[in-house]
Amino acid sequence: MNTKLALSDSRAITAAWLGLSAVTIVSWWLAPGHGGTQSGPSVPITVAAIVLGFVKSRIIIRYFMEVRTAPAWLRRSTDAWLVMLWTAVLGIYLW
Repeated sequence: MNTKLALSDSRAITAAWLGLSAVTIVSWWLAPGHGGTQSGPSVPITVAAIVLGFVKSRIIIRYFMEVRTAPAWLRRSTDAWLVMLWTAVLGIYLW
């Protein structure tokens, strides 16, 4: 039974790592300036980058800080903290 659990955990962490890699590639692709031209601020790109930052930080906290197996109050608290943090970052940018 422990072997199955370890294999399941290993697969979950590998999937999380692949997800993080994918989000990183999408973040890089969204960044302006790949064409060598000067670019200005863009609200849609910034909002997308902040959403991707939220997703990445949630994956890291859940899978690499072992919060996915923690008590429900800790999972909810970390999710609430992330929502407040990224909402504040977005609010500061838009203000």
